[in-house]
Amino acid sequence: MVRDAVARRGRCALLLSGGHTPRASYELLAARYHDRVPWAQVHLFWGDERFVPASDPRSNAHMAREALVDRVPVPPANVHAVPTALPTADAAALRYEDTLRAHFPGAQPVFDLVLLGLGEDAHTASIFPGSPALEEPERWVMAVAAPADPPLRVTLTMRALTAAARLFVLVSGAGKAEALRRALDPASPPLRYPAAALQAAAGRVVWWADRAAAKS
Repeated sequence: MVRDAVARRGRCALLLSGGHTPRASYELLAARYHDRVPWAQVHLFWGDERFVPASDPRSNAHMAREALVDRVPVPPANVHAVPTALPTADAAALRYEDTLRAHFPGAQPVFDLVLLGLGEDAHTASIFPGSPALEEPERWVMAVAAPADPPLRVTLTMRALTAAARLFVLVSGAGKAEALRRALDPASPPLRYPAAALQAAAGRVVWWADRAAAKS
């Protein structure tokens, strides 16, 4: 998929997920595909970020750097992390949207591949139940308050996420089983179960679930 995007357009835009679930996938990608992916043409972005310093272990970029970015030959200029060193989360969101709009000249940020996770409350990225990022009609990136630690975050809006060419959602553990069932149910209201909004994505959505998560 990455090679196909590079062959078609000369580059690939890959959106990374945070949290704990994707770490093993990133480590596997770095180990098995170190020499099989044209990393020089890959641009890395993040779907959401905790508003903490880049060195903080809770940082999504920090985890991705440890597990993937620092293990593959991707040029530093191609790594587009959320600028959490700015004074406020709102300023970081505005700056990151500028970064995305410079990379994607169209009306939507069409990533070649988006990697997402799923929370036990069916949140994805940092779009939690009732989040204004669910129905935001214009913005691509927003600062949000999350019912989690740390609460202050920057996230791509659902509008931006669902414009992708393809989305992979990684789901692991029995605690996510009900959330996965709700996310796949056409009757689920996205304001209550945010990942259900992925059903309306423009591109193909692939759900990767282990047996425990898929039990429902």
